[in-house]
Amino acid sequence: MLQYSFENAQSAKAFRISPNDTNYFAMLFDGEKDQIDNIFVIEIFTPGGATPPNEHAAAHEFFYVIEGEGLARCEDKTMPIKKGDALLLRPGAEHVIQNTGAGKLYTLTVMTPNEGFAELIRGGEEVELDEEDMRVLGGLKG
Repeated sequence: MLQYSFENAQSAKAFRISPNDTNYFAMLFDGEKDQIDNIFVIEIFTPGGATPPNEHAAAHEFFYVIEGEGLARCEDKTMPIKKGDALLLRPGAEHVIQNTGAGKLYTLTVMTPNEGFAELIRGGEEVELDEEDMRVLGGLKG
């Protein structure tokens, strides 16, 4: 059994894939340290931030909104997302997740299979999680 707890959050590694990206990732579980075929991260979007348009050849990508609000665009469909919403994107579907709220947007993001996503994230620059990030990762934010 693998477990994630606030104790782990204090030593969580977080990465920004590219220097100009407005989202970054706190690693929870992935193949490098957990020997699994998928990846689980908390994806954190700064106010106004968004993913670049992207798609995955073989992977399903799942988002569960932990905190904040935004827009999810997939192919020709756009829908608002907020705390408690979940969405699943199928392989090959171009998508963008955008933060439209005043604060940060936090999602639990799971990609199955990993399809190189963990390696892409870990190849980016390491970033420090701030106090708000730590509260959300620790489950203390309401």
